[in-house]
Amino acid sequence: MIRISTIFIAICMVLVAASLGLVLHAVAGFSGTESAIVALTALTFLILYNAVSMRLRDRSDVGGQIADLSRGTADLARQVAEFGRRLAAVEGRLVSANSASSDRIQAVVGEISELGVLVKQLAVSVASHEDLLASGAAAAASAPAARPDPEPQHEPAVAAEQPAPLARSAPTTAAKPAAVAAEAASPSRNQPQLLAAVKNAIEESRLDIYLQPMVTLPQRKVRFYEAVTRLRDDKDQVLAADDFIPTAEAGGLIGKIDHMVMLRCVQVLRRLMVRNKDVGVFCNVSAATLGNPANFAQCLDFLEANRALASSFVLEFKQATFRHLRPTEIENLAALSQRGYRFSIDHVTDLRIEPRDLADRGVRFIKVPAALLLDPKQSSTSDIHPSDLSDLLGRFGIDLIAEKIEGERAVVDLLDYDVRFGQGFLFAPPRPLRPEGASATGGAAANKESTNPNGPSNTVPMASPATEPPMRATGNAALARRAAGPA
Repeated sequence: MIRISTIFIAICMVLVAASLGLVLHAVAGFSGTESAIVALTALTFLILYNAVSMRLRDRSDVGGQIADLSRGTADLARQVAEFGRRLAAVEGRLVSANSASSDRIQAVVGEISELGVLVKQLAVSVASHEDLLASGAAAAASAPAARPDPEPQHEPAVAAEQPAPLARSAPTTAAKPAAVAAEAASPSRNQPQLLAAVKNAIEESRLDIYLQPMVTLPQRKVRFYEAVTRLRDDKDQVLAADDFIPTAEAGGLIGKIDHMVMLRCVQVLRRLMVRNKDVGVFCNVSAATLGNPANFAQCLDFLEANRALASSFVLEFKQATFRHLRPTEIENLAALSQRGYRFSIDHVTDLRIEPRDLADRGVRFIKVPAALLLDPKQSSTSDIHPSDLSDLLGRFGIDLIAEKIEGERAVVDLLDYDVRFGQGFLFAPPRPLRPEGASATGGAAANKESTNPNGPSNTVPMASPATEPPMRATGNAALARRAAGPA
């Protein structure tokens, strides 16, 4: 829109040019045409002068605005540079702090690993000292027995007094279960003899797998099985895991045992899953195998080949193993977790549990003894009440399993604690597996059961656990099963 000042200037220029033409026509005697030409020339000159002057004024104004804009841009660039310098300084501080903290962590981890090595060396030296003391005590005890008795006339009186206590203790021994009596009757061995027995059992494949079920509560439907390892020596005497595992770890044989047990457990799991796809098997793994690169590599290759069974094959470790993990063992656990395998913790001695840390490392099950859960002292010594432990673990995807249940009273109390799974002699003891193909020939099965000292009730075929009924029997059937007993 044209401004008023521009219109006023144009009117003034027209008046000036017309006045100039009239003056020339009246005073100077120019003709009308000449006066008009002069007036138009003057008007054109005035217009050009005004346009040039306005252009120069606009250029000066634009130049001033551009200078102001350049000064503002320079100021903004300076502020941005200042902010960039401060950000670089903050990033440098963060990097230095992270590097310092990582160096401190590495130093602490190195010191902890050195302490672990020193503790292991101390444990080995203490064990050797205990062996020396035991051998010295045995030699001291055998020395008086080898000497002749200076008073032989008192021997008949002592011999006459011995049968009475033996007769009183006989019913107690006879009341023990056959399996416990067999294990208790096994002769005590020293370290070299036990190590030789373990080596021979591994070479001759005399490692037996016993299965103990884990049931849902309160339905008592079999959901998992724990594989318990037993070893038979050259005299077919059964050794429990607690008897030969420390010797096998000291002799470097635990890796072979764990590999053989994993192989047997995978075979059992494949046969169980033929009947029931929801069944799972817990397999115990030693901390020595987890920390030994060669043994772990062999087990990892085997587990990688059977990766399809990872969802039903649970690897079980002790609580002490998870509390003293070294960097190599943490990496090995991460490798197993990346392949889909889940972990379980047993041998729990206290309820100081960090569920978030355990869940991040792949733990999905924790087995706590029923006596520990029901102990009223645990509510004062632990950070959480035992009745809230199942809910706390469930928030992180961990299931609580109550083990070593031996009475119905414990089951009722555990139901108040919202425990979903149970394991113990109340439901079923660990039972050996019947060899594959024994059920196909009746004669072979009869021969094996007749030679079994524990009777046929302790021998379980591999496929029998999967044939558990989906629901509990009720009415007369339940009464008949209770009257029949666990056999």
